[in-house]
Amino acid sequence: MGTAVEFDQQLLIDTLKTERKYSNLPFSLHIFDSLASTNQTLWELLNQGAKPGTVVIATQQTAGRGQWGRQWVSPTGGLYLSVAITPKLAATDGYQLTLASAWGITTQLQKCGVNVGIKWPNDLVLSGRKLGGILTETKVHQGQISQAVIGVGINWTNPVPETGINLKLWQESQNFRTIPCLEVLTSTVLLGIEAGIECLTQGGIDILLSNYVNLLTNMGDQVYVNNLLGTVVGVNSQGNLRLKMTTQNTNSLTTPEIVLEPGTISLGYRRSSVKEF
Repeated sequence: MGTAVEFDQQLLIDTLKTERKYSNLPFSLHIFDSLASTNQTLWELLNQGAKPGTVVIATQQTAGRGQWGRQWVSPTGGLYLSVAITPKLAATDGYQLTLASAWGITTQLQKCGVNVGIKWPNDLVLSGRKLGGILTETKVHQGQISQAVIGVGINWTNPVPETGINLKLWQESQNFRTIPCLEVLTSTVLLGIEAGIECLTQGGIDILLSNYVNLLTNMGDQVYVNNLLGTVVGVNSQGNLRLKMTTQNTNSLTTPEIVLEPGTISLGYRRSSVKEF
């Protein structure tokens, strides 16, 4: 069991104000000790009239969700939050919110000295292990995204599996604490989401994608697809993984490239290994 965590809302407010240098807080905070799911609770608040910028935070989830309906184990001591936004995006472009959030959060953590990378498409990786993940959900009206909820889970003091990593313990092992508490981590994540959405809005998908790929830990990884070996070379404008395939035709002047959609392949966390698909 994780250790109970007391969340200081005023400290979070003060940290956000200091970091953003604004006199008024742009977020409406709803903080809970335990929830079934922060995304679920936020959708309920939106259905009751909550506005964009509403944030739901918990230090435990009892029914957390990951991508593609997977369970997200969320024991006490982690950071689990969801934020509501109203992006001006087509329904088919919802994946861009995940890429933007992953890039923004990773960039903000790197500014704090935490050497985080992105594992395609939505995982935050530290020292080759999973630090956190992102789940984006949307509602659509007439082909446009009318509402979106971006959910984030980060390992703080909570127990983690062998493939996971705990940020507080990692900082202690590195003998520095640029993120001293859960409130500062929360502020960092919220500012990261804000920065990512701003990059997408102002720079467009091409600039965001270039920034995202620069932080991708999977570049150069090798995977087998239908018994053919491929090498990860990037992500395309639809958010799909790009693979250069090895051809047995030595007379070929080009190396064929294929793309894989999120959810069709698991890249795993084992380094220096060839993955099977």
